[in-house]
Amino acid sequence: MATSPKLVAVAGGCLLALYAGYLVIDKVHASSALAEETDANAIPNVSVIAPQKSPTKVALTLPGTIDAWYQAPIYAQVSGYVKMWYKDYGAHVKAGDVLAEINAPALDAQYAQAKADLASVMAKYKLATVTAERWRAMGRSEAVSGQSVSVSNAGEQSALAEFNAAQHNVDHFEALERFKTIVAPYDGVVTARNVSVGDYVNSGGGSVDSSGGASELFTVADTHRLRMFVSIPEVFSYVLQPDLTAEVTVPQYPDRKFTAQFLTTSQGFDPNTRTAITEFTMENDKQELWPGTFASVALKANNEHSQLYELPSSSLVFEEKGMTVATVDANSRVHYKKVVVGRMADSSTEIQAGINSQDRVIDNPPADLLEGDQVHIVTPQRGYNESGFGKSE
Repeated sequence: MATSPKLVAVAGGCLLALYAGYLVIDKVHASSALAEETDANAIPNVSVIAPQKSPTKVALTLPGTIDAWYQAPIYAQVSGYVKMWYKDYGAHVKAGDVLAEINAPALDAQYAQAKADLASVMAKYKLATVTAERWRAMGRSEAVSGQSVSVSNAGEQSALAEFNAAQHNVDHFEALERFKTIVAPYDGVVTARNVSVGDYVNSGGGSVDSSGGASELFTVADTHRLRMFVSIPEVFSYVLQPDLTAEVTVPQYPDRKFTAQFLTTSQGFDPNTRTAITEFTMENDKQELWPGTFASVALKANNEHSQLYELPSSSLVFEEKGMTVATVDANSRVHYKKVVVGRMADSSTEIQAGINSQDRVIDNPPADLLEGDQVHIVTPQRGYNESGFGKSE
């Protein structure tokens, strides 16, 4: 039976109407889903933390420098050429051990001249003494005038003064002659030798460089004990207590820990770094540690502010009216609270007032987050936040 053209047209129209309706419904559904997704994306995701009490013990690790108990740069006191050196780098020396000898012919000539001058002045003094004695004898018998005796006595005193001056000059050159031999000032280790045989050294210094400066000939360090210097930041100066002990690690012994005892501090802060130089002492009987060693210094002390709360420094918001933090209420709305901060560190900050343990504080809040905004609380991926502060869901 043949299909009526009219029936085919009606069926095609119905199919077209159904397809058009499907397109309209799909578009409406897509628009609704897009609107819902847009609204959801408009609500920022944030992670929140709960304020924690400050620990009863405070611990920090700072860089330090280990130095010798005594360390002396040794300079030449006479000018001349190095005749020979006897102690090299790392040599263990006793007080008075010869380190080097200096050949100083100019000094030797001056010394010889001083002794000759002394001999000449001594002869003149002896002559003046004999002459004065004779004039005094004649004066006692009134064979000569008193004026003549006085002149003779003055001549003797003048000759004595010249003799004493010549003697002091000889003593001066004798002292310089002894400086031709460079000796160790105390028991220790030679940590530097800056001369070789034949080098010209200058009085008051070592080898003269192109700029006219002079370096030391040797450096001798007493390392039976060591001093360690640490720059303590101003905010952590409260850890400096008389019984403070530091745990020290050094690069050459990564698996060992050494102990250092607090000795003293500068009691003043460097205005450029806001740190105070602090000195510790370390025993070094086995000579294992060397001067100039970099040290990682771990300090622990009682926390005077353990009753305060702590927050990560990333949660603080700097505003014109002061320091604030962004909190989230039970309805997921943002409220800013003004806080009073205490000691600040790179990772955490003490909060003296403004929050309590029930607050949910936003960690690292977005810059465009406003009062009353709605937020969505999420849990960060593992490893994203290593601050150690408690998370609040």
